[in-house]
Amino acid sequence: MTVMTRSLPRFGGFSLGMIKLELRRLARNKRTVIFTLIFPAAFFLLFGTSADYKTEQVGGGNLTGYVLVSMAVYGAMLATTSGGAMVSIERAAGWSRQLRLTPLRPYAYIATKIVLAMIIGAVSVAVAFAVGAVSGAQLPVSAWILCGLLAWVCALVFAAFGLFMGYLLPSENVMQILGPALAVLSFAGGLFVPVDQLGSTFATIAKFTPVYGVGELARYPLTHDGNLWLAALNVIVWTALFAAGAMWRFRRDTARV
Repeated sequence: MTVMTRSLPRFGGFSLGMIKLELRRLARNKRTVIFTLIFPAAFFLLFGTSADYKTEQVGGGNLTGYVLVSMAVYGAMLATTSGGAMVSIERAAGWSRQLRLTPLRPYAYIATKIVLAMIIGAVSVAVAFAVGAVSGAQLPVSAWILCGLLAWVCALVFAAFGLFMGYLLPSENVMQILGPALAVLSFAGGLFVPVDQLGSTFATIAKFTPVYGVGELARYPLTHDGNLWLAALNVIVWTALFAAGAMWRFRRDTARV
């Protein structure tokens, strides 16, 4: 008698086809599109395009450019967090349970969610920079490239954060909780207000928030100011903590199936 063996898919089931499917599902969610792509650009236009900001120099550019980078970071944070937190909706709908009955491996599922979140983050940064380019933002050519890349790459910490929260919070109000939480973290981490204007106590606290490192690194090509080592350590530590939390919750969730 011939025994049939079930072959495992390449890369544990991770594929471009699955990412395309996830992107189509996300594009149909109008609330997410507005929240992650339109809000940051709108905030930039409201708070960063005054005549005084366009004439005040910051580094090799102007203050409008400085605000633009901060809003691009904020947009990437919202987008990557939202992309990761979508797992909560899938859990509630039973989709993630169904996926576990397929050959899709857990690491491939997590990797798919992270890649999806980072794609959304890249689009958010691109939209913000496109609006800034036609609205008076001035940055050196190298800063346009490096600030955009760093705003996007460093937002990986919030893709992990979104995954962790997606397994931790109920699906019906996950982004209603995370949206205000990210706004508070942005204020506390010096993204909306420079750290040196927060006062000594709040400036010290800011350095321990997950937003601090992302903002400092993303703005450095423009300002050439700040402690790069501290900012990089901040991003690495928070990414590791959130990723570990996401894996912990994922294993607990899987164990109940």
